[in-house]
Amino acid sequence: MKYAFIHRHRQAFSVQRMCHVVGVARSGYYAWRQREGGLSLKRSQQAVLDKRVAAAFHQRKGRSGAPRLALDLQDDGIPVNRKTVAASLQRQGLRAKAARKFKATTNSRHSLPVAPNLLEQDFTASAPNQKWVGDITYLATGEGWLYLAVLIDLYSRKVVGWAMSERMTADLVCDALQMALWKRKRPTGVIVHSDRGSQYCSTLYQSLLTRHELKCSMSAKSNCYDCQSLYVGSIIDPEDLIRVA
Repeated sequence: MKYAFIHRHRQAFSVQRMCHVVGVARSGYYAWRQREGGLSLKRSQQAVLDKRVAAAFHQRKGRSGAPRLALDLQDDGIPVNRKTVAASLQRQGLRAKAARKFKATTNSRHSLPVAPNLLEQDFTASAPNQKWVGDITYLATGEGWLYLAVLIDLYSRKVVGWAMSERMTADLVCDALQMALWKRKRPTGVIVHSDRGSQYCSTLYQSLLTRHELKCSMSAKSNCYDCQSLYVGSIIDPEDLIRVA
C-alpha cells in the first residue's frame, strides 16, 4: 500500500522524500514498480488471449472445451496449449455444454400393424409431393427439452410440415402431417415414409393418411435411422424451428 501511495503521488512530491516520510527504501519502491510492470504486461497479454479464446468458444456455440479450442487457435497461428486455454476459460467463467444424453424417439416394441417399406432406401424424387419422409427428434430450449416432428419433401429437401411438443405422442406427428397437407394443398398419392414408431403406427395417424389418400411406408425392421439421416442436407435446420415457434 505504501508503494502504491508513492506511485500515485510521484508527480506532486519527490519519490525520495515520500520514501523517507513513509519509512521505506527507495530501492524497494523501484523493485515494486518493476514487478508491477511485469504483472501489467502479463495481464495485458491475458486479456488479448481471453478475447481470442472467447471468440473461438462462441464460434463453436459453447460446445467445445479446452482441447478442441486449443487446436482451433493453433490452426489460426496462436501458439497455445490446452492448459493455457483451460485457464483462460476458467478466468472468464466459460464452461462447455455437457453432451446431451440420448433420448429414444422410436418405440417399435408394440403390437400395432406396420406398413411395408415402399421407398426401399431410394430417397430421390423427380417431382414435388411424390415422397415425404417424417421423423421425430428432440431439442434443448430455454424451457427444457421439446420433441420435434418433421416432414421433408425428398424432391427439394424442404421441410413441409413440423410440430413441437413436450410429449412424444401421436398428436405430434399428426400435427406435422396436417401442416404439410395444408401447405401443399392436400395432394393425394404421396408416399409418406417413417420409422416403425408407435406414433406412426397409431390409429390416429393411420386414419389421417387414409382419409387424405396418402401411401404409408415404414423403414425395415431395425433400421430406424432411415429417416434421421435426412436432416443432413435439409434446407431448414430443425433447430431454426425453435425460433419460428
